[in-house]
Amino acid sequence: MAGAMRRSGFGHKWETGEFRRSGLAEYDPHPEFCHLRASTMKIAGVQMDVALGDVDGNLSRITTLLRETADAGAALTIFPECAVTGYCFDSVEQSQELAQRIPGPVTDRVTAACATLQCHCIFGMLEADEERVFNAAVLIGPSGVIGSYRKVHLPYLGVDRHTTPGDRPFAVHEAGGVRIGMNICYDLAFPEAARCLALQGADLIALPTNWPPGAECMAANSIACRAMENGVYYAAVNRVGVEAGFSFIGRSRICAPDGTVLAAADSTDEEVLYADIDVTRSRRKHVVRVEDKHEIDRFADRRPEMYGTVTEPHSLATPRAVHAQTCSAP
Repeated sequence: MAGAMRRSGFGHKWETGEFRRSGLAEYDPHPEFCHLRASTMKIAGVQMDVALGDVDGNLSRITTLLRETADAGAALTIFPECAVTGYCFDSVEQSQELAQRIPGPVTDRVTAACATLQCHCIFGMLEADEERVFNAAVLIGPSGVIGSYRKVHLPYLGVDRHTTPGDRPFAVHEAGGVRIGMNICYDLAFPEAARCLALQGADLIALPTNWPPGAECMAANSIACRAMENGVYYAAVNRVGVEAGFSFIGRSRICAPDGTVLAAADSTDEEVLYADIDVTRSRRKHVVRVEDKHEIDRFADRRPEMYGTVTEPHSLATPRAVHAQTCSAP
């Protein structure tokens, strides 16, 4: 999109010197939490347009914008879902042409940028695994791939009509002292996904996404809800622009563990969001509002023995399965 990107973020710090480079800033925690390593990490979310099928051009934009956010002090920058390839492919054959292995040439190129800038990056791409294609997100640092995630919940939309459902458990990875979990787009609609990451100790859940019209309620409400109910930071980074007739709504958002909005893009323009991650907040699950009168712990107060219905297998036909049956009918 034309013009320079807007920058927004409410109350983020601009460190100087060594900490500006690393994105970490030491501070004195509340005495109750002196046993914790007190630090903050500045993160960035890049709401951007993506060119369908232009891997080289999209990677050039990612590395250029990564330099910009690193220069602004961000230790971790999050890009949208399928930021490397675009999203609206009409067949598995089209997506196979652009899918790459992890690690591979795409991750090697981003690793080189992270090594130069001494930062971390999360972005979406199509992952090739034999004949299968996964909608994936990758966490990369100066030394290479730290972790990757394959999208578990697939809507009947774009490339997700043809990709293979994620086949790996939800996992948390550490980067710069922050524990990071990844979901992708439609995963936000399933509270269990975020809860699995939070129970593994995630401080931050990153959600690269490609929300089209119809997802406005998710963008406005669900991010803060997932952050609040799990006591974690939640960063949802959407794309903008038009691709194969589909437009994307932007509205990226970063929320704090209490659901407070730290930074938001309420337009369909390209924009960079900044916020600080304070791990003592995300690791403090026991919340005291009025001592001895109002205290909650959404993890300790759980009753897993009562939730069996949630994990029971179901026999409902997904939209994808319905379409497959229709196509195969005589």
